[in-house]
Amino acid sequence: MTILLTGKVDSYAQLITVLVVFVLVLGVTAVVTKWLAGYQKQQSANCNIEVLETTRISNNKYIQIVRVGETYMVIANCKDTVTMLGEVPMEQLRDRRCLQENLGFKFFLERTLKKDSSKES
Repeated sequence: MTILLTGKVDSYAQLITVLVVFVLVLGVTAVVTKWLAGYQKQQSANCNIEVLETTRISNNKYIQIVRVGETYMVIANCKDTVTMLGEVPMEQLRDRRCLQENLGFKFFLERTLKKDSSKES
């Protein structure tokens, strides 16, 4: 009878040990991921070059508005090439705060819900 009880206690101890190790590995992974994201963000932080907006045209093809110094340019970014389409005067661009406010999760959720409700009608 004691052999059966000892086997159950060992099984529970192994289960708890595996769960603790799993949680520790998840915690270490989360911390390292956050650290790497911060490190990469610092590496790519530039004062003179900034991508303001990106729009996808098709697979591997994008149109981007880029600020280089005080010049705003529109470029086409494809899989193997980058082509300058032209310059845009700063006065023709919308306020960046307006663009950034609309990029939150709430904005995309509401937009998705509106699309779903229009399909049902």
